[in-house]
Amino acid sequence: MRIAVLSTNKNLYSTQRLVEVAQQRGHECIVIDHRQCYVGIKQGEPSIHYKGQDISNIDAVIPRIGASVTFYGSAIVRQFEIMGVISANPSQAITRSRDKLRCMQILSGASIGMPITGFARQTKDVDDLIKMVGGAPLVIKLLEGTQGIGVVLAETKKAASSVIEAFYGLGNNILIQEYIKESRGEDVRVFIVDGKVVGSMKRIAKEGEFRSNLHRGGIADTIRLTKAEKDTALRAAAELGLTVCGVDMLQSDRGPLVLEVNSSPGLEGIEKATGKNISASIIEFLEKRYALRKPQKERRKKIKVGQTL
Repeated sequence: MRIAVLSTNKNLYSTQRLVEVAQQRGHECIVIDHRQCYVGIKQGEPSIHYKGQDISNIDAVIPRIGASVTFYGSAIVRQFEIMGVISANPSQAITRSRDKLRCMQILSGASIGMPITGFARQTKDVDDLIKMVGGAPLVIKLLEGTQGIGVVLAETKKAASSVIEAFYGLGNNILIQEYIKESRGEDVRVFIVDGKVVGSMKRIAKEGEFRSNLHRGGIADTIRLTKAEKDTALRAAAELGLTVCGVDMLQSDRGPLVLEVNSSPGLEGIEKATGKNISASIIEFLEKRYALRKPQKERRKKIKVGQTL
């Protein structure tokens, strides 16, 4: 296969590992900055160009789409899909998961465990919003934040009101969530590929910090998932339509609660914590998809005009 990793930084651990493993397994693998791709939309002839060159000879793509370029990145993935290229994650699922509000609404509708979450736009609704999620302390999150950036723990109602009003004043969209005190600054990351759990770890926040993100100084350790945790993670991925993702959950007194479903989860933390080759699981998934697609294409060639499958 000719595989393209869609990434804005070829030096990132995740990008390098995917390229390395793909090449070890006999594939040609290149890194393409999706921000520099542009599409041609013509009847029956969709195309993608990159730095002036047509790149329609790609067999599969692995999207590593950052939150700040979700709209454009998803559009590029969608163009590849229209051209018959295999994608590790569907473009629609990427868009669905990157919108934190939409993600929470989908999970809620599927009765998947999650912290009580509130969303509003006007300061006059702040008091009722705080009451809705169980009062202070509570967590305030920017919808566009990643890696723990834009996540604030408000210890009191007064502090929460001030922070929420400040965010509203700056024109930011935010979510308000109940604070799960029994989680004690820890969460669980479950890595899923093709409907299977391929790795899991517990992330522990550094002292004095409630965010457990590794980018915020948290540490990772292996963990044995409970049946409830495994089932919750798999259901969350399935509801969002993601085939490669990381599901972040809190361990609470009422069971696992999903915080986020990440369509471009980092590989460094999970591979080092578990000792597993998660990158190989992703490449193997693409190989499986490609092997299934080839006979389908050959079969279509044999079908006569007007004949149906």
